[in-house]
Amino acid sequence: MTDATTRAAELLKEHRESIDRLDAILVYTLGERFKHTKSVGRLKAEHDLPPSDPAREASQIERLENLAKEADLDPDFAKAFLNFIIEEVIRHHKKHQE
Repeated sequence: MTDATTRAAELLKEHRESIDRLDAILVYTLGERFKHTKSVGRLKAEHDLPPSDPAREASQIERLENLAKEADLDPDFAKAFLNFIIEEVIRHHKKHQE
């Protein structure tokens, strides 16, 4: 192996270790987020509130798009990701109302 190849391998290893740590952070963060989502779903069910809140969802999408731009993240990806989360949240809320 050349010095350049060895250095590239070291850098690759460092990037992958960082990615692995970030993946763990994402998983735990999503877990914590959905604990709150489930609590909101139960609260909405107890008080006969609708499972979705279109005004809040629109506001959250706009907020996330702005955060994505600030973070140099593709806003379309961020919007798709938030839409996925919103769909999952609504599904959980409907489940609590059944």
